[in-house]
Amino acid sequence: MSNESPFDLSGHVALITGGNGGIGLGMARGLVRAGARVAVWGTNTAKNQSAVESLMAMGGDAAAFRCDVGSEDAVTQAFACTLERFGRIDSCFANAGVQRVGALLDQTLDDWRYIQRVNTEGTFLTLQTAARHMVDRGGGGSLIGVSSTSAIHGAPDTAAYAHSKTGLVGLIRAMAVGLARHGIRANALLPGWVMTDLAEPALSSQGFQDRVLPRVPVRRWGTPDDFGAVAVYLAQPSLTFHTGDTVVIDGGDTVF
Repeated sequence: MSNESPFDLSGHVALITGGNGGIGLGMARGLVRAGARVAVWGTNTAKNQSAVESLMAMGGDAAAFRCDVGSEDAVTQAFACTLERFGRIDSCFANAGVQRVGALLDQTLDDWRYIQRVNTEGTFLTLQTAARHMVDRGGGGSLIGVSSTSAIHGAPDTAAYAHSKTGLVGLIRAMAVGLARHGIRANALLPGWVMTDLAEPALSSQGFQDRVLPRVPVRRWGTPDDFGAVAVYLAQPSLTFHTGDTVVIDGGDTVF
């Protein structure tokens, strides 16, 4: 791509947690196409390697690091390894997340803590670590927290998940205000129904399709690659005035 393009990310380094599959990998592919170098964090070593191989096959520069984002020590170590490999981080996508589905009255405190550890604490640790690096380095940067339209819809069987994704939006807004003076932007990305390994059992169900798909104006489920272009946009260093936003990518579901 030409350096005159506003979407040229040559020389840019992006970090994506949960980047070895689903939406994370879709964003990684978009970033690589725009010229960015990409660090993938994930807990599954085989998936990490597969993701890197696919990104390298596209002509990109990518590396993966095993990291449990719910562990402060693991985040610190993985970030240090990422800096050793790439030298800097310009944008950080906190995308790693877990889910447990169950009736609200049957959910246990262990269920609740399992989800908050990764979705809430892991997101905080990841973005805080990236923010500290960006402040120390100077020159600004972009923080992106991947939330969900569960932060908008009522989600009775995924209360803990919805709580984590709603809280993420509040965290992003606080970061946007608190870090603006350092030239750091923070925005939340809210995917709707996307065909990933996590969502596939529900989205492939005929009953679920009959109930939910008619409420999606574009009349299809999202795919991971639907998030490549928006990742490139949110990573752009030239977008210095766009911060504190919630960017909804859901095929029109929440407005219909």
